[in-house]
Amino acid sequence: MIPLRNSLPYDIVMNEVYAQQCPFCDRSHVLLPLKPEDVTDMYGGRRKIMLVFPCCHGSVRLVDADSDYLLANRPIRR
Repeated sequence: MIPLRNSLPYDIVMNEVYAQQCPFCDRSHVLLPLKPEDVTDMYGGRRKIMLVFPCCHGSVRLVDADSDYLLANRPIRR
């Protein structure tokens, strides 16, 4: 079972990936430095990515993804 504390909801709008909220500074609708292809490459744990949030430079390692959530290797939700 995937721990919900390690997940980050995201949306793809106009070929750009947005996080609904930054887990570090709580800014909403953060444009992530990812392409939709990067997200699909992570499906099933095939690829891991170090993500640095542009709003506050907080970083997290993404280890998996599905069509709704990005999964980090550590808790990022409160």
